[in-house]
Amino acid sequence: MASLNLTPPAVRYHGDQAVAPGMLDFAVNVRHAQPTEWLMRRLAARLTDLAHYPSAQDVRAAQDAIAERHGRARDEVLPLAGAAEGFALLPNLRPARAAVIAPAFTEPADVLSAAGVPVCHVVLEPPFGLEGVTIPDDADLVVVGNPTNPTSVLHSREQLLALRRPGRILVVDEAFADSIPGEPESLAGVSLPDVLVLRSLTKTWALAGLRVGYALGPPELLARLTAQRAHWPVGTLQLTAIAACCGRQAVAEAAAGAVRLAELRTEMAAGLTSVGAEVVDGRAPFVLFRMPDAASIRKSLGDRGIAIRRCDTFAGLDERYLRAAVRREWPLLVQAIAEALR
Repeated sequence: MASLNLTPPAVRYHGDQAVAPGMLDFAVNVRHAQPTEWLMRRLAARLTDLAHYPSAQDVRAAQDAIAERHGRARDEVLPLAGAAEGFALLPNLRPARAAVIAPAFTEPADVLSAAGVPVCHVVLEPPFGLEGVTIPDDADLVVVGNPTNPTSVLHSREQLLALRRPGRILVVDEAFADSIPGEPESLAGVSLPDVLVLRSLTKTWALAGLRVGYALGPPELLARLTAQRAHWPVGTLQLTAIAACCGRQAVAEAAAGAVRLAELRTEMAAGLTSVGAEVVDGRAPFVLFRMPDAASIRKSLGDRGIAIRRCDTFAGLDERYLRAAVRREWPLLVQAIAEALR
């Protein structure tokens, strides 16, 4: 499949760059326009503590909340300044060669390449499943999304585990896993010596500006990952948010929201199909679809005040693909596309 030459500007392109103030945003995959009231109150209560460095007690509280949420030991969890920090730390694992299963979030390949690690993109063909995938034998680090951004495809646990090899580390990006009802196929609760799972809390809890996430893996692997990490890498408000969003009540709230999102996604996919879009079968809270004149449609949508994600910045996709976040306002998107096609 034809793909854009992934120069640094293309790799660093993110959906927020398509959004201007006042636009209806289908480009960014953050679930809500702002954090929930209870979460904002929880964070506001800690503002007076910002004169102090993040405490060991706050770190332990965040670790314990993550551990309880996934049935892991405290030393198997690592609070992060967003899942993106987890990607930024991957060079500390000192891989000889990395394989990134694409299309995929561009950050891991960019970080590894910048650190001098040879990176191979293993590009999947539509419908973007792992059936028959071949990973180079000498790849000692494999990165895969589940569900994958931007395709929205959810791979089975068996397919993921089949990527393991002696001497290889498997990194699974589960940034959107909690947006799928029941979190099927997740490896977050599985303790394996060679598997690292990265999770984000920014999407579900509208905390993209705060940067919150975590890693799950064996203690030895987490120690290698953080070998050159700065002091106090996760701040007080971040740790507070992690502990809050991994609590039982919050997890139940997120799970209920995931059910509503799944229903909206089904409706939205049907609506896009009705105007001629070829929708990729997926489960994540965004829809990847292909249209012959996607570039002009995207421009027309922008003129109508609707932002959508271009996808020719992802390895394995071209200018015919667009990605849209699942929103209640999806009928407005479908109507605007229909008008653009007239």
